[in-house]
Amino acid sequence: MIQRFRYKFIALSTTALVFVILTIVGSLSAFTYYRSHKEIQSVLTILVNNDGRIPQKGVQADAFNQSQFSQEGLHQYRYFTVITDQDNKIAEIQDDQIATISPQDARVMTNRVMKKKMKTGQVFYRGVTYAYKARQTDGQRIIVFLDESLLMARTSSLMHTGLILGVVVLILYTIVITLYSRRAIQPIVQAEQRQKEFITNASHELKTPLTVISANNEMQEILGGENEWTTSTRQQVERLTKLINHLVSLARMQERPSITMVPVDVSNIAREAAGSFKSVISADRKQFNVKIKDNLMVTADENYLHELINILLDNANKYCDPNGEVDFTVNQANRGRKVVIKVANSYQDGQKVDVKKLFDRFYRVDESHTQGKKSGFGIGLSMAQYIVKMFKGKISAKYTNQKIVFIVTLKEAGK
Repeated sequence: MIQRFRYKFIALSTTALVFVILTIVGSLSAFTYYRSHKEIQSVLTILVNNDGRIPQKGVQADAFNQSQFSQEGLHQYRYFTVITDQDNKIAEIQDDQIATISPQDARVMTNRVMKKKMKTGQVFYRGVTYAYKARQTDGQRIIVFLDESLLMARTSSLMHTGLILGVVVLILYTIVITLYSRRAIQPIVQAEQRQKEFITNASHELKTPLTVISANNEMQEILGGENEWTTSTRQQVERLTKLINHLVSLARMQERPSITMVPVDVSNIAREAAGSFKSVISADRKQFNVKIKDNLMVTADENYLHELINILLDNANKYCDPNGEVDFTVNQANRGRKVVIKVANSYQDGQKVDVKKLFDRFYRVDESHTQGKKSGFGIGLSMAQYIVKMFKGKISAKYTNQKIVFIVTLKEAGK
């Protein structure tokens, strides 16, 4: 469990860093794109207002550097200008500021802009995006086309550089946190170890006085006869002994005991468990419905699989309504090569139960359903959850049709 917690700690920390890196790179890229777009619009405005030519004096624009829009600064941009007459025929093409566009290319792009009937926008031509802006004046239309490649390359370069640096930082961070994660979770490891040691030591220490109490109680019954007081004492001793054994079993299970994972016939194990519980459930005047498919194999530890099914059936019997039903089915899943074990019991007050807490240690539902001496400790389902985790399966609970249903999904053997 500690190792799994360590991996989760590494995964969550790395995920948080990925989110931070993506946020920073994304924000910088978005801001750079916005600046480039504003720069394109500013350059187009300057050129179209000067009949498609670079003004003799520089022009200030917004918050950009003044030198960027000086006469020399404007020569860095690649653009061309098309002037049309009042009949929308091309009268002049000014392409001295661009080398990749021929007069024929300019005519094709101008025709596209004329069809759009928009004063500003973009034209994609031969793998290059050109921003354009048009202005009507003295019966003529001036259209300036600006190559966005160089400007948008800044955004692309920043994004690529940011992602590369982000990946490098992420790799280094993952290596460092993996190396130091053991030290980071060491207090939790120590606390967990102390808890296990306390349970084990306390269990052993409690067994001695319980043995003495049980012996004294038996002697009292021999000398004075059995009465309600000695009977109550014997029942409480038995109850405490079972609780101690459950706590020790749960503590050992959390230590990841050595288990033998082999192909196991879950159908046979389920039938054996159903046979042993049939008389117990019937004695309480409850209906026991069993449906088990033959020859179902799962990869599991046979002893722990027995324990898992016994826990679920015992829990269903304890909390089933008087004269209710206990359903036990073992079948293949509708999808995927998996085996599904379902154990359900009637429980009319199930709406009041938080099924998410059923696997919590010491959580118990209304004791009116436990029928006195059969009451449990709220540990069995927690043990069942650990067993399913060891089998790398899934266990869940739900309330439907006035029944509490526990569903265990295990992978078929050899699949």
